[in-house]
Amino acid sequence: MPRGIQTVLFDLDGTLLDTAPDLAAALNTVLAENHRAPLPFEYIRPVVSHGGMALIHRGFGLEPADPAIEPLRQRLLEVYRANISTYTRPFPGMPEVLDTLETRGLNWGVVTNKPGWLTEPLLSDLGLLQRAACVVSGDTLAQRKPDPAPMLHACALTGSEPQDCVYLGDAQRDVEAGINAGMHTLVALFGYFQDNDRPHEWQADAMIDTPADLLVWLDRAADRGRP
Repeated sequence: MPRGIQTVLFDLDGTLLDTAPDLAAALNTVLAENHRAPLPFEYIRPVVSHGGMALIHRGFGLEPADPAIEPLRQRLLEVYRANISTYTRPFPGMPEVLDTLETRGLNWGVVTNKPGWLTEPLLSDLGLLQRAACVVSGDTLAQRKPDPAPMLHACALTGSEPQDCVYLGDAQRDVEAGINAGMHTLVALFGYFQDNDRPHEWQADAMIDTPADLLVWLDRAADRGRP
């Protein structure tokens, strides 16, 4: 790592932003519209990183091949878009991390599987869109994580080589995408995990408990890169 880390890339849901409250509220709205009881937040939260299909499966028990699932997913996204930043905020400590990265002269960006028509309004509402050096959404390219193409596209946008980037995410596909692109990878243990997730088996460079731990890892990486 001769030059050290130049760019920090973040997954969105469950990593940069705590989007679960708004997505859980949207799911419970759709459940109510279909005369079903609301689900506890703690039951919804673990699947938030896996998108609308996973949320509808959790709420209605439908499999992806069921023809009833797509209209429900579309309604979920419609409700969510109308309330996209009601409760969503950066995870505690994340605003300070972003400030520190910028103060140090590092750039940061977002690589997410969330579609752009949701990603960009959300980041804009929270005052982050203009600060990000890149925003690569799930429909920016034909490929999505765990394919490395979105990661490499982020490199092109930020002007950094993959080996000079670190990607922080809370899902196995995040780590796979980063590794496949030749980046350093970290697991955000404060994100959204299901009981069967085994992050210690994902072969990331490290796992962090809080956003502030990212800065600790960067400091150690810089020390390792010194002659």
